[in-house]
Amino acid sequence: MILNSGLLFLLLFVAGFIGVKVKVPNVIIYILLGIVVGGLFTDLKLLHVMGEIGIILLFFLLGLEFPIKRLVGIAKKVAPAGVLDVLLCLGLPMALCMVFGLDLLTSFIIGGITYATSSSITAKLLESNKRMANTESEFMLGLLIFEDLVAPIVVAILVALTAGIGLTAFDFSMIFVKIIGMTILAILLGVFVFSKLATFFDTYMNSDVMILLIVGLALAFGGWALQLGLSEVLGAFLIGITLAEVKRPEPMEHLLLPMKDLLLPLFFLYFGTTIEFGAIPMLSLLIILIVYTIVAKVIVGIVGGKWYGLNKRTALKAGLSLTARGEFSVIIASLAVGEYALFGGLYILITASIGIVLFQLAPKIANKVYGNEKVKKKIAIPS
Repeated sequence: MILNSGLLFLLLFVAGFIGVKVKVPNVIIYILLGIVVGGLFTDLKLLHVMGEIGIILLFFLLGLEFPIKRLVGIAKKVAPAGVLDVLLCLGLPMALCMVFGLDLLTSFIIGGITYATSSSITAKLLESNKRMANTESEFMLGLLIFEDLVAPIVVAILVALTAGIGLTAFDFSMIFVKIIGMTILAILLGVFVFSKLATFFDTYMNSDVMILLIVGLALAFGGWALQLGLSEVLGAFLIGITLAEVKRPEPMEHLLLPMKDLLLPLFFLYFGTTIEFGAIPMLSLLIILIVYTIVAKVIVGIVGGKWYGLNKRTALKAGLSLTARGEFSVIIASLAVGEYALFGGLYILITASIGIVLFQLAPKIANKVYGNEKVKKKIAIPS
């Protein structure tokens, strides 16, 4: 086990190094590596768990950037774009599948696969391309958070339907109660507990035990969300915004970044191992959905971004940067059976690949469409 773990990390290094040299994002390199070496793994449970920890730490660190007041302001502004996102990227793909003759449940599963932008891929690309501080990143992250609230509801409904369990109005309302309850608890902890602990964190931040407290909180809140049938990503983000009230994001980031960078590649590797190739079902529908849902995300970015207050150039960059599908799509695709599991896997791989490329090209495309941004020159005033 130890030998295999060492070889795995060395293999990830080689793949990542090649990605750097050929200027291909590491995210897609790790996914492709997972496809290639997937058959060599006999037990993927440990790989899955370690990758999940990497995702939890990523979203915990994102939460640190969003104190409660800032998050509330973003939520109010992003809601119209979020509703448009649900209609264009979940509702219309479902309708399209039914036009092709698929039953309601299969159409719902495929619609769920096409809905959510990959939070992990998008956040990773924002970070690695140094676009986290750009104007569009706040809108993009706000939309991702909106999706992370909607997607667990979609998953819960689909789990019940695929298991043959009727989902009552009470069951449906309980999902909302859980989300609202976790959010309220996070806010209360932030305002009434962690906002009072700045001195404690200042005193012990350089202590060896502080990382245990921070990682423990991130994993516990993420794990609690999973126990409630929600997303660990949502739980990690909520505890992140809770600790953001301490107003010490940089020291916490310094503690966690090495661990996050070590474990996050394992998530993308695991994702690649879940894709198994065979006969491709309904190839024409797959191609249509890929084209349509990429365009739909761009429309959500452009229209929703303008509603949010972005200018045309920045809104276009946001839309082009939101097209990759990932972790929630993988969860929903796992509910598909037979040939539609491959259908979902191919859709995710192709849109993730195209999405990463579009993310990289977004600034150049925006400049082509609207011309290069003019830099205002300062006029020297003679003394």
